[in-house]
Amino acid sequence: MKKLFHFLKEKPFYGLLLLFPLAIIGEWNGWSSVAVFVLSALAVVPLAGLIGEATEALAIFTGPKIGGLLNATLGNAAELIITLMAIRAGLLELVKASITGSILGNLLLILGFSMLVGGIKNGTQSFDRKQAGNHAILLILAVMALVIPSIFSHSIGGEGSLKVEALSLGVAGIIIVLYIFGLIYSYRSTASPITYPVEAHPNHTRYSIKQAIILLAVATIGVVLMSEILVQAVESVVVDLGLSEFFLGIILIPIIGNVAEHLVAVQVAARNQMELSVEIALSSSSQIALFVAPLLVYVSLVMGNPLTLIFNQFELIALGAGVIISALVSNDGESNWLEGLALVAVYLILGLAFFLMPV
Repeated sequence: MKKLFHFLKEKPFYGLLLLFPLAIIGEWNGWSSVAVFVLSALAVVPLAGLIGEATEALAIFTGPKIGGLLNATLGNAAELIITLMAIRAGLLELVKASITGSILGNLLLILGFSMLVGGIKNGTQSFDRKQAGNHAILLILAVMALVIPSIFSHSIGGEGSLKVEALSLGVAGIIIVLYIFGLIYSYRSTASPITYPVEAHPNHTRYSIKQAIILLAVATIGVVLMSEILVQAVESVVVDLGLSEFFLGIILIPIIGNVAEHLVAVQVAARNQMELSVEIALSSSSQIALFVAPLLVYVSLVMGNPLTLIFNQFELIALGAGVIISALVSNDGESNWLEGLALVAVYLILGLAFFLMPV
C-alpha cells in the first residue's frame, strides 16, 4: 500500500484509472452521454501513459535507435485507436479534425509549453538546429501534400468520386514512402539518435521484457474499450453541449490521446534538455502527418468507410500557420520563454476560433 501511495504521489494522473470501471458502468446503465464521454476520455489518459511506460521499457532492451522509433510509433497509439473507432462509426470529419489537432497540438501547445517552462526555469536553451530543420522541411512537404488533394478535388469530381479517392490513395502512398526514407536517413545519420524514452525515464529497467509486453497489451485493450465508449458518445455530446464535432476532434481528442507524452516533453524541458523536448514534439508531428494520416486512408478503405485527404480551408490555414511559425521559432537552434508563450498564444487563438464555429 505504501508503494502504491508513493507511485500515485509521483504520478497522480494514474489515479484516473479508477474511472475506467465507472465509464463501463455508466455505458451499461444508460448514464448521460456527457458523463460517459468525460469518464471514458479521462480514463484514456493514464492508459496512454501506461502504453508510453511499456514502450519506454522495451526501448531499453532494443537500443536507442530502435527504441526511439518504437516510442514514436506507439506514442500515438491511443489517438490512433480512437480514430480507428471513429472511422468504423463513420465519423470521418472527426478523424480529419483529430489529425489536424494532433499536429497543431505538438507544434504549438506542447513545443510552446516546453519552451515557456524551460525558458522560465533555465533561461535561453539550445537544441539541434539541423535536426529541427529536417523535421520542418518534412512537415512543410506534408502540408503541401494535404493541400493539393484538397484544392484539386473540386476540379476532378468532388469528394466521394473515384478520382478523388485515387488521388488520396496515391498521395498517401507517396507520403508514406517519404516517411520511410526519412527514417532510413535518420537511422544512418551520424547525428545522435533519438533516445528520449530512456533518457527521460531512466528508471524503467524495473520492467522485464515480458512485463513490458503484458503491460502494453493490457493498456492497449483498455484504450480500445474506452475509445469505443467515447466515440459512441460523441454525437450525443455534440447535441447536449452544443459543441461542434470539429472542436471535439481538433482540440479535445488530441489532448486526451497524447497528454502523457506531452507531460514528458515539458518535464525534460524543465530539466534543461530542450533538444530532447523539441525532438519529442517535432517527431510526433512528423509521424502524424507523414505516416498516421496516410495510413488511415488505406485502413479506412479496408474498413468500408473511405477517408480522403480532403481537408477544409480552416484546417489547411491552421496547419500552414502552425508549421510556419514553429519552423521560424526553431530556425536558430535556440529557444526562450517568450517564443514559447507566442506558440501557446497562437494555439489558444486557433482554439477559440474553433470553439466558436457553428455546430
